[in-house]
Amino acid sequence: MNVLTMPARPYDDQRPGTSGLRKPVAIFRQQHYLENYLQAIFETVGGGANRTLVIGGDGRFYNHEAIQIAIRMAAANGYKHLVVGREGLLSTPAASHLIRKRGADGGLIFSASHNPGGPEGDFGIKYNSSTGGPASEALSQSIYARSKRIAAYRFVDEPDIDIDRLGKVSLGETEVEVVDPVSDYAELMETLFDFERLAELLTSTSFKMRFDAMHAITGPYARAILEERLGAPVGTVINGKPLPDFGGAKPDPNLVRSRSLVDFMFGQDAVNFAAASDGDGDRNMILGRKMFVTPSDSLAVLAANAHVAPGYSGGLAGVARSMPTSRALDRVAQELGIPCFETPTGWKFFGNLLDTGRITLCGEESFGTGSDHVREKDGLWAVLFWLTIIAVRGMPVHRIIKDHWDRYGRHFYARHDYEAVDAAAANSLMDALRDQVGDMAGKRLAGSIVSMADDFSYTDPVDRSVAERQGIRVLLEDGSRIVYRLSGTGTGGATLRIYLERYEARAWLHDKDARKALNDLSFAASSLAEIPARLGRERPSLVI
Repeated sequence: MNVLTMPARPYDDQRPGTSGLRKPVAIFRQQHYLENYLQAIFETVGGGANRTLVIGGDGRFYNHEAIQIAIRMAAANGYKHLVVGREGLLSTPAASHLIRKRGADGGLIFSASHNPGGPEGDFGIKYNSSTGGPASEALSQSIYARSKRIAAYRFVDEPDIDIDRLGKVSLGETEVEVVDPVSDYAELMETLFDFERLAELLTSTSFKMRFDAMHAITGPYARAILEERLGAPVGTVINGKPLPDFGGAKPDPNLVRSRSLVDFMFGQDAVNFAAASDGDGDRNMILGRKMFVTPSDSLAVLAANAHVAPGYSGGLAGVARSMPTSRALDRVAQELGIPCFETPTGWKFFGNLLDTGRITLCGEESFGTGSDHVREKDGLWAVLFWLTIIAVRGMPVHRIIKDHWDRYGRHFYARHDYEAVDAAAANSLMDALRDQVGDMAGKRLAGSIVSMADDFSYTDPVDRSVAERQGIRVLLEDGSRIVYRLSGTGTGGATLRIYLERYEARAWLHDKDARKALNDLSFAASSLAEIPARLGRERPSLVI
């Protein structure tokens, strides 16, 4: 095995965001750019001597080439065993499970999640630890610091490995094992849910569903589980073939990016249930006939009905949500008598809570839900959980949601995204809000009084690490909230997100249109932050 040490220069823009390093493909294809970052990872975690590494990605453009580079560099850095998804494919939750099942020391996941693909799109890479979860904030910052000092990287000068064929091959002292990316994950799902009961539902003539894989990684998983194992009719999974450019669309399951599925479910030919997942398979959108289930409500419904799934029949140790996610989950936790943790945005903040058994379910408003079965959010898992609830309770989606509102009240909720805005202007806006938080209490806003305002800070209850400046919260006496936060997942300019929430206990008002229910909060949020003047925008790019 011919190991080369290649000279390189560091790049100054390799700071990981909320979930790894994401950049346009053109940036990743710069000379030594990917190699530098991979070398920074390997050196930060202490090298690969006698270690096992899982490698896979979502199949987007540059995925295959990047994985071949990673294999040769991992071998040069001493890794003993590499476990690679066939064709370089692994959904993010499947990669997390494989790391845990194989007792691997970590994993490389090549994905930019819901960001667009193709030569003009985005690419990304993140390192997951031996727990199966994303690198901690401290490790991420250490990788970044190392990336700024890289002067060379190690590389095996050998031909590409055939990763399209199952089996084992040797690369010097390194064993490369190519595995079926779907089978281990499917077996895990079978331990959590009653597949016989789900098969009865999906083969029933009175129930039909549609799953949109958005030409992304979840397609093979959904076909294998929904159509092959559970017997759903062929064609239940649409857009099921992963494509390097995701068919020219942005694989982000929401009311805007999944417009055709939403229109179908609000039309005359709607099926009983529909869902979609994103680029790397960790997000989900849930729809019933003429019913969109907000991710916040979905998380709360799963928690309230967890006992119907075999994997959770023993009850929940606790639950957690990201700070911007609605407080619908809090009310369920209060009734169940279990703790509910509020964390910053980013799945890595759930890691310590999951690892120490403090929580069982967790989720974010950005269409991500998961549990302690892996250390990532999991789109297809959420779909199977919803199908289980439908099968056991014998109710359609809209009835399940309305029953939930009757019991716990409704949290009207929306997210307004201002995408690709000037980064300096966005940061200036947030700084101006921070300057105001100390003086907001007692002021009138949106027909109520501000009870508290702050810049959210989180102290991890396990390792006592502190995450500061995680978003501006404005809480009103009537229970409403406005939250401002800059997103960490975009690659062009900045994205400002504004979250609006209003609680309504009165059942006769639960069917009110959400936009109307939040209209005064929306106006107040824009005015308070001086959006038109500071960002030059009269309205958001995206409303979810």
